[in-house]
Amino acid sequence: MTKDQLRKILRSLRRDHVAELPDSMRGLVFHRPPAPLLDLVPEGATIGLYRADPFEAPAASYAKFFLERGHEIALPRFATRNSPMEFAAHSDPFDEEDLEVGPFGLLQPSPEAPVHEPEVLFVPLVGFTDSGDRLGQGGGHYDRWLEGRDNVTAIGLAWDCQLAEDLPVEPHDRSLTAVVTPTRLYGPF
Repeated sequence: MTKDQLRKILRSLRRDHVAELPDSMRGLVFHRPPAPLLDLVPEGATIGLYRADPFEAPAASYAKFFLERGHEIALPRFATRNSPMEFAAHSDPFDEEDLEVGPFGLLQPSPEAPVHEPEVLFVPLVGFTDSGDRLGQGGGHYDRWLEGRDNVTAIGLAWDCQLAEDLPVEPHDRSLTAVVTPTRLYGPF
C-alpha cells in the first residue's frame, strides 16, 4: 500500500473517531503532557507546537502549559505555500492575538515575530507505529525541517486510532522520540 493510500485510510479513521467524541471529552484530552513526557523536555527549552486542524490532535493546551512553565513557544510559519517552514515566536497562546492566517489557511506567527529554533518539537501526524515511525500529511515540511537537527526531540501527538501496525519508511523520514495519545505514551524510543 502506498503512503497516499494509507493517508486516505488513516485520515478517514481519524475523522470518524474525532466526530464521535463528545465535546466534553475533546476538552479533556491533550490538556497537559503526561508526567513521564516531561522528562524529555529540558528546563528552558524552546517548545515547537502546531495549530491543529479540526481532526488533528490538539496542541493549544500544551502551548499554554509550557508557556506557564517558563518555556518559549514557537509555531510553524510559511511566507508562501512554496517557502520552507520555519518556527517563530508565539507569545500569546491564551488569546492568540499574535497570530494571523498563513498561506495554508492556518493561524501562524506574524512576519514580525522572531524566528525560534525549537529544541522540543511536537508534530502532527496522520499515522504512527509503536516504534516511533510517523506518516505525515505528505508535504514533507517537518521531515525537511528536522533534517540535520538531530538534537531536536520530536514528539508526535495523535489519537489512538492513528496507530498503524506498519508504515512505509523512506530514508528521509524522521522517527519520533515518543508519541502521546489520549490513553498512552509510546516511547521514548
